[in-house]
Amino acid sequence: MKRRPTPDDLKDAQKLPYPARQSDMQPPPQTDLQNYRPAGKLEGKVALITGGDSGIGRAVALAFALEGARVAIVYNENGGDAQDTRQLVEDRGGACLVVRADVRHKAECQAAVTQTVEAYGGLNVLINNAAYQMAQPDILALTEEQLRRTTETNLYGYIFMIQAALPHLKAGDAIINTGSIVGEVGNELLVDYTATKGGIHALTKSLALQLGKGKKGIRVNAVLPGPVWTPNIPGTMPLEEVQRFGYEVALGRPGQPEELAPAYVFLASDDSSFVMGSLLHVTGGKLSSDS
Repeated sequence: MKRRPTPDDLKDAQKLPYPARQSDMQPPPQTDLQNYRPAGKLEGKVALITGGDSGIGRAVALAFALEGARVAIVYNENGGDAQDTRQLVEDRGGACLVVRADVRHKAECQAAVTQTVEAYGGLNVLINNAAYQMAQPDILALTEEQLRRTTETNLYGYIFMIQAALPHLKAGDAIINTGSIVGEVGNELLVDYTATKGGIHALTKSLALQLGKGKKGIRVNAVLPGPVWTPNIPGTMPLEEVQRFGYEVALGRPGQPEELAPAYVFLASDDSSFVMGSLLHVTGGKLSSDS
């Protein structure tokens, strides 16, 4: 089994300027899926992944490509990381379209979907994964600018992408949202972020009802990660949290992005044909609100 870093391995990790680049992280997140065994579960499908430049999005893009899907990744700021993801996918024999878009803007979401459909001839899976967070321990210090950016990225962006993608999806296709365990248990440093993640969980369940029985037959589910070692952590959290990240979970360590990817593959594949409105926990056993 591949060794996974523990909090002891993070004790010398450094806080990075936002937006942090995956290429600057030490230790680097594990996103290469070297031990992954594909089985052709997504042959012929086209997937669009927001926040696909690094972290969970990068691992999901690679897993989907290994399973036979053609992927498009949306990024906003870190073009270098996005090109690294494209190269990683192509080096393993896959196809990866790179699209720059700010999901806070409806027109840019529409353009991202249009580029994907024009490049690949259709769309089968939308993965809403782009997110913004910034630690703020005092709600009285939470600025209107941060609140708007968090809400518009994490909620508006999901809805705008769904609205753009939905006309291209058909029965059996899938929408997969990235929620978070903190949307259920809370986090005192991320009040605005946790509120949006709770909203994503409610959005997932409500949309599942809207697109379910007697309607389009498009499956809508969410993956709820626990603490996962991604660029969001050194880029947005206090140094003391970075250097002990993942200490509180039952497995005693943070998750790695490639450990999340199989959950997305499952929810996009025919293996989950009767899974609808589900919040799939992949948390390492994070069961409380301990920061």
